[in-house]
Amino acid sequence: MIELLRAPGLEAVPHGFAGRRGGVSSGVHAGLNVGLGSADERAAVLRNRDLALGALLPGGALVTVHQVHSPDVVTVTGPIADDARPPADAMVTDRPGLVLGILTADCVPVLFADVEAGVVGAAHAGWKGAIGGVTDRTIDAMVALGADPARIACAIGPCIGRVSYEVSDDFAARFADEDAANERFFTPGRAGHQQFDIAAYVAARLAGAGVGRIAMLDEDTYSQPDRFYSYRRSCHRNERDYGRQISMIALPG
Repeated sequence: MIELLRAPGLEAVPHGFAGRRGGVSSGVHAGLNVGLGSADERAAVLRNRDLALGALLPGGALVTVHQVHSPDVVTVTGPIADDARPPADAMVTDRPGLVLGILTADCVPVLFADVEAGVVGAAHAGWKGAIGGVTDRTIDAMVALGADPARIACAIGPCIGRVSYEVSDDFAARFADEDAANERFFTPGRAGHQQFDIAAYVAARLAGAGVGRIAMLDEDTYSQPDRFYSYRRSCHRNERDYGRQISMIALPG
């Protein structure tokens, strides 16, 4: 059975963070793998995408982008064919029935909603997109559709946790160079390394942009192989490929 995690603050709109439970994929992709870029059988991926959509909003139109770890945002006004997905890492819409879907496998999925304005958004924040401002640009795109940051509720879904995300000192220095206050998102690890709390970093970016409410699900993708796909875990296990889970949000109608 498909597991859809819900977030406080987004109850008024269809939304959910799916993991790997349910679905028809097998092997290293076992479960609800929705990644068109994975080495999984395409028929299985398409079936999984249909199952995820049906679990959230039957009859809706699932829209995804070709994620490239950028800060780029697309304003969606209608369905987008799978083979015409634009390169971007976030989407916003004010059109009912369009289900915005973000794929992750350790990166941070963020869902946004200004219910009063009737505007929703979804962002994929890997470290490159996060430091590049993908969440800030998502908020800007929502504001262009009539949203108010103070009314926006956000939810940060399952992603790699601090305890699982070891980075080098040089990596941490990039964030400190951007803003010395970013040092608080890193804790000392083994020699030459630190542990990065990317979810907390993204939450701070959202707060700094004036978002009114931020929920954090606090689910570590790396440490829960039965529930979530994880790129880093797959690398550590020397697996040939990895699956992707989907986070979705829509306006009803």
